[in-house]
Amino acid sequence: MKLHELKYTEGSKKDVTRVGRGMASGKGKTSTRGHKGQNSRSGGGVRPGFEGGQTPLYRRLPKIGFTSPNQKQYVILNLSDLEKLDLKTVDHKTLVEHKIIKNEKQLVKVLGNGSLNKVIDVKLNKVSKSAQAVIEKLGGKVEVI
Repeated sequence: MKLHELKYTEGSKKDVTRVGRGMASGKGKTSTRGHKGQNSRSGGGVRPGFEGGQTPLYRRLPKIGFTSPNQKQYVILNLSDLEKLDLKTVDHKTLVEHKIIKNEKQLVKVLGNGSLNKVIDVKLNKVSKSAQAVIEKLGGKVEVI
């Protein structure tokens, strides 16, 4: 067998239907487009996503992805998290050393969930009132920086 003798398997290739080539072809006159209407004209049809005048899906759904450039992200620490740490003072430097935060620039907020049974000094960005009350009740100090 030579390269020029190769042929496709019978039935694997089908000729493209040529429309608009006269009435005898069976696909003449309207060229399978039907009579009148938007889709029968050249250049006709609607854009992708068009729903016939109904408010399209991309306009009905809420916009997503907007975040304020002024929004602050806090790392949340609970009292139960502070109980697990064996620290006398809790500040950014000690939290970085224990790999709770990645760097000293991250903002940290202490919340009052859980219980605390030891005296600690807290020097962080934010402390909730309930957490502050528990820490000071045990004899610790709270300093918001």
